[in-house]
Amino acid sequence: MPVRARLTAVYGSLFFLTAGALVVINYFTVNKILYRRFTVRLPGAPLPDLPAGVPTGKAVLIQQFSKSELSGGDPGDTLFIRSVSDEVERFRQLVMDSMLQWSLLSTLLIGLFGLAVGWLVAKRALAPLHTVTETARTLSGSTLHERIALDGPRDEIRDLADTFDSMLERLDTAFDSQRRFVANASHELRTPLAINRALLQVSFADPDLPEQLRSVGAELLAANARQERLIDGLLLLAQTERELTTRESADLEDLAGAVVAAAPGHPQVRAHLAAAPVTGDPVLLERMIGNLVDNAAKYNDERGEVHVRSGADGAASFVTVENTGPVVAPDQVAVLFEPFRRLGGDRTGSARGAGLGLSIVRAVATAHGGTAEARPRPGGGLVVTVRLPRAPAGSPALAAPHGRAHDPGR
Repeated sequence: MPVRARLTAVYGSLFFLTAGALVVINYFTVNKILYRRFTVRLPGAPLPDLPAGVPTGKAVLIQQFSKSELSGGDPGDTLFIRSVSDEVERFRQLVMDSMLQWSLLSTLLIGLFGLAVGWLVAKRALAPLHTVTETARTLSGSTLHERIALDGPRDEIRDLADTFDSMLERLDTAFDSQRRFVANASHELRTPLAINRALLQVSFADPDLPEQLRSVGAELLAANARQERLIDGLLLLAQTERELTTRESADLEDLAGAVVAAAPGHPQVRAHLAAAPVTGDPVLLERMIGNLVDNAAKYNDERGEVHVRSGADGAASFVTVENTGPVVAPDQVAVLFEPFRRLGGDRTGSARGAGLGLSIVRAVATAHGGTAEARPRPGGGLVVTVRLPRAPAGSPALAAPHGRAHDPGR
């Protein structure tokens, strides 16, 4: 139950209990007053003889007559006294019934009024918390500069809002530091590797070098290339884990078709594509599909089958890459999305890649508000499905897919 509803229930209950207590007190008070003694004067008529023990004179104490007292006198006198007593009793009962009815109705009205007042008071009291909540919901990597800046008296809610602003300040500083690190690392780490590659290529371009040195040079270039892929993959992973800065209309059918067409080294890839409109960064989406296709081709067996499918299902667009390969245990599927994890527990670099392929796939899917899931394929292999929010109807799709960039981290 929402806090506002609980507060309203508390306020309404207090009104009901207070009004109910007042009704009970009022009932017993009025009842006591009505049963007090009173006198009835009968002008111009002699008083009848009263039963023994009843005071005589011009004042008759009607309330104090019991049935035993009234039964001992003259029948006419008794009838007179009884008629007066009955009228008084009916009047008393009418007063009590009317008072009880109107008191209960007033209690109901006051309770409903208390509920309405409680609903409005709770709304006003919780308004600052709603402000904090809405600000937290709209936060992202690019809006951490926003602050709640709550006005009002210095109370617990104001302290909460100020504490939240302080936390946002620290997060903004941390995100800025991360962005600067990624930008600096992109230059500082790539540049030495590019220089090493150029030096190796120039040094081993001499045709007079012995064959043994040439084989060493090839191994050094391959190791340098693996380091470049590893660094590019780490930087791309860091980039995809932040908020997207580019959002365009795209179609997974076109992007997957471009990946398949640009994979001459994987002739076994078969495409079964249908329209799958999405909104996001087309370059990252194409790299995501490229990672899936490359991983499916690398971790294959002698059957060498890779199937790429795309389409739309309800509110989601999807792309699925299925391959033949070694049997994957169900408990190993989840860890394959962790960085540097491969089938069989290998966590070291190899010629197959840096072990970041599926990590980048999930990071790109998450950045686009989607999911990436995998399941073992019957007979061996893996089926990886990425689901992204479907673009609204009428959104213009890209006329042509982006050129496929080299995909790091495979």
